[in-house]
Amino acid sequence: MATEPPRRVEAERLEGLPGSALAGAAAAAAANGEEVEATARLLEGCVPLSHQVAGHMFGKDKGGILQHPDGTVLKQLQPPPRGPRELDFYNKVFADRCEDSVFLELQKYLPKYYGTWSLPTAPNDLYLKLEDVTHRFKKPCIMDVKIGQKSYDPYASEEKIKQQISKYPLMEEIGFLVLGMRVYHVPTGSYETQNQHYGRGLTKETIKDGVARFFYNGFTLRKDAIALSIQKIKEILHLFENQKQLNFYASSLLFVYDGWSPCLNDGCLVEKNKVAEDQVPSDSTDNTLECNNNIHIINASETGEVKTSDGKGFSKMYTFHNRHQNQFLLRDHLWKRSSCFSQKHLNGNVIPQLEKVFSQMPTSLPGNGEVEVRMIDFAHVFPSNVRDEGYIYGLKNLITVLQNILDT
Repeated sequence: MATEPPRRVEAERLEGLPGSALAGAAAAAAANGEEVEATARLLEGCVPLSHQVAGHMFGKDKGGILQHPDGTVLKQLQPPPRGPRELDFYNKVFADRCEDSVFLELQKYLPKYYGTWSLPTAPNDLYLKLEDVTHRFKKPCIMDVKIGQKSYDPYASEEKIKQQISKYPLMEEIGFLVLGMRVYHVPTGSYETQNQHYGRGLTKETIKDGVARFFYNGFTLRKDAIALSIQKIKEILHLFENQKQLNFYASSLLFVYDGWSPCLNDGCLVEKNKVAEDQVPSDSTDNTLECNNNIHIINASETGEVKTSDGKGFSKMYTFHNRHQNQFLLRDHLWKRSSCFSQKHLNGNVIPQLEKVFSQMPTSLPGNGEVEVRMIDFAHVFPSNVRDEGYIYGLKNLITVLQNILDT
């Protein structure tokens, strides 16, 4: 068991970090300060986790997730047998004198465990005290993906099995389910969030685009984060291909990368709102360049037509990205190929403004090269004497989907 949680971050450093609990609490306090203050007093300074993307939400469910003042995450134990089973799993993996090779290997891929926590006024309501794996990221982009072909364990009732299958009938074929995501969009400086209904709506035909959405920051596809994610999943896959003592059901992988980039956030990419709406013809459709505050990556088809990424045909975004070798070459490619713009738009003051926009675009969008992929949710982990083929299948299929995105 880890003995010391991360040192509490200074308040000055937390300001302006939307992914932090204090920033989330500050935003909430602005809306209803009295309620938040009362909740904080009641919970010994703990606040609802601001960047949670899936699972039980505090305030909506009895067993929500909180953030402790020291920066750790508090996950309330579920009712028996799930809660005690998860607690037992963490205690075994992080035992002080653990000598089990599988448990020792698992320590690398789980959030650090700091024991249990409870309120003085409710000592029997236990919380798992865990590392917040997002704490070192300025603009954390987070995705929760349930892994495996079955989201029910071997002891589930027929009713439970039917219920779980009905939630996502494709689980057995696809091998994973996107439970939620939170993605930082550079153009707007805001987060896009998707819940479990988004993931359940993904099919074999749309799963690639659905996962790719997590790595799209409003300007470009973060292929650096995709490549690092694949590498980390392969490490977990190697562990599962060589262990036969545990089977995991309804367990997830938590993906985190930093949406912040010095170049993108210093205003060197695009001067927003420099092109007024009335400078772009009102009858513009898919062949019109979008130049407002919600500007998206611009896609050039083989015919030279320009299309904005309005969510229809998401794959076109990273098709464009790959076609130009992972570089944002609008200035050198689109601008020099004037034929890609409809002639009816080449008038007025649009061109000088576009020249100014394009002149400030870099030829590449570097990431910071940091990605976390951690295993979470262990209420359905059971002893076994065979490989966990369902989990292995899910990992392999997820790697295949990510590799296809990377290679497109």
